Amino acid sequence: MTKVKKSSKVYIAATLFFLYVPILVLIFFSFNRSKSRNVFTGFTLNWYRQLFQNDLVLNALGVTLAVAAIASLCATVLGTAAAVGIQSMRKIPRLVVMNATYTPVINPEIVTGVSMLLMFTSIRYFFNFDMGFTTLVIAHITFNLPYVILSVNPKLRQLDSSIYDAALDLGCSPKQAFFKVVFPQIMPGITTGFLMALTYSIDDFVISYFTSGTSQTLSIAIYSMTRRKVSPEINALSTILFVIVVSILLVMNLKDIRGNKKGNKK
Repeated sequence: MTKVKKSSKVYIAATLFFLYVPILVLIFFSFNRSKSRNVFTGFTLNWYRQLFQNDLVLNALGVTLAVAAIASLCATVLGTAAAVGIQSMRKIPRLVVMNATYTPVINPEIVTGVSMLLMFTSIRYFFNFDMGFTTLVIAHITFNLPYVILSVNPKLRQLDSSIYDAALDLGCSPKQAFFKVVFPQIMPGITTGFLMALTYSIDDFVISYFTSGTSQTLSIAIYSMTRRKVSPEINALSTILFVIVVSILLVMNLKDIRGNKKGNKK
């Protein structure tokens, strides 16, 4: 048992090392005075100042955050409603629908991106519109939906259906019973689905590349910049995004820990 525990610790340490050391190196060189990626010549915040003066990056960041916020909210609402509807189905149709829902998750992104491009191109043949912000939002909602459904569905399976029935017997309407009884119980799954959708939306490149049209997300802007030369501004931007994501995850985990402690005390 001792050897197994030691092996587990070594495995976890090695995994964390390969995951986070490259990010730490990126953060370290975001404060490098020189453009060199090999030698640290001195501490500076110059690249952060230049980043916030770069209109191309700031516009792309604004588009990315707007698309991610709208797509995540819409995907969370639609995905939660879909999960509730799927859970109320009979066993065989539910299995079929869940397998169909899981397919886009394992489907290569380039297939999804090309198919979305072909769909928008076909629709544009009948309706005159330009691909841009709207098509980006629709594409992001589409690939985020399965993640929300797969996050909410386990919480619905864990829910005791008798609680919902008891709320109806005590005079609640179906709407009141859902929002007062069911909704608080599945809220952790909804929050997880929203955060996953937000993260994947900010991170996405392939699908955005095929459906962005006249708009430009942050990942596309970074790709176009790295094709010429990697600027230290990219390190600064990546550091800011990493800190924001980690901060959100820490806040959510602290809330969960406090909620579990309150539940144990009760």
